[in-house]
Amino acid sequence: MRLRDYLFDRRRGIGVFLGGLVLFCLGLWLDPEHRLAMATVAYMASLVLLIAAGFTWWQYLDHKRWLTQLADRVKAGDAALDWPLPASQNREQALYATAYNQLVTAHRQSATSFVATSQDQREFIDTWVHEIKVPLAAATLLAERLEDTADPQQLDDLTLALDQIGGYVDQVLYYSRLDSFSKDYLLQPTALTTVVNDTVVGLRNLFIAKRLQFHLTGADHTVVTDAKWLRFILSQLLSNALKYTASGGAITVTLAETVTETQLSVTDTGIGIPAGDLHRVFDKGFTGENGRNANHQATGLGLYLAKQLAAKLGHDLTIASTVGQGTTVTIHFPQLTYFGHDILEATHD
Repeated sequence: MRLRDYLFDRRRGIGVFLGGLVLFCLGLWLDPEHRLAMATVAYMASLVLLIAAGFTWWQYLDHKRWLTQLADRVKAGDAALDWPLPASQNREQALYATAYNQLVTAHRQSATSFVATSQDQREFIDTWVHEIKVPLAAATLLAERLEDTADPQQLDDLTLALDQIGGYVDQVLYYSRLDSFSKDYLLQPTALTTVVNDTVVGLRNLFIAKRLQFHLTGADHTVVTDAKWLRFILSQLLSNALKYTASGGAITVTLAETVTETQLSVTDTGIGIPAGDLHRVFDKGFTGENGRNANHQATGLGLYLAKQLAAKLGHDLTIASTVGQGTTVTIHFPQLTYFGHDILEATHD
């Protein structure tokens, strides 16, 4: 705190003191008997002012040291949670220090409790996901064994339902890992064609059920990414395209490269997205006009997760759509020249 600010905050007290001093000096000077000379009154006033100035300066330095400690903790941010204020020099400072330290303690306890609760929830979700995958796998295996005896249409419906459940389970798992992403990824050169083919194979039942054509165009490209997370991102984009594309339509994945980036685009011939909804499709929980249609059963998590995970991998997602014609979602992979371009060239060779 600057001296000017300190004096400004105490302007009323200083004004009262100076006013009282002036009145006192006037009283002595106007004494009818003139028992004190004017020079004596001026000397006494100057001496009082000097003592008051010295006391004010001492108080300012003491107050400045106190406020500096508080300001340091404000600048420290979260680190101040383990940095309580020291013992104070007067009762006023003691009151402030007690209130501050109590707030810090309460906040630290709340943060610790929140972290512990979040960790418990993540562990529960991870356990739940892995446990539910066991009966899902068993149900899928049972459906395969019923191919020769069950009604084909009912069997197809069962298979699609199991695939949808598996997709929702994956959404829950990846959503729970958003905050701990840094502990579970591996960046390495990855061929996009391989990722696309693996993802489409996993969604083959949906393609077959809706009689949708799939096209992969463009030369293969290698990008630096995490293959597992990229497959999930692509599966969300393809699932979204499958959901909003009518039977007999087509979905095309296009691979392209520019001077600054590599692009993977998913284009469908679906119903398209209204212009008013387009800027919000990546918001968590947003389903829009199309998603509120009971036939589509949107959760509002697919594109949100894809956007968040892409950002964590250093990629970006953009979307363009025309109502009645279709939608294109593009994953942008920036050229990472610092990663070692010779490695990518060797991978291409």
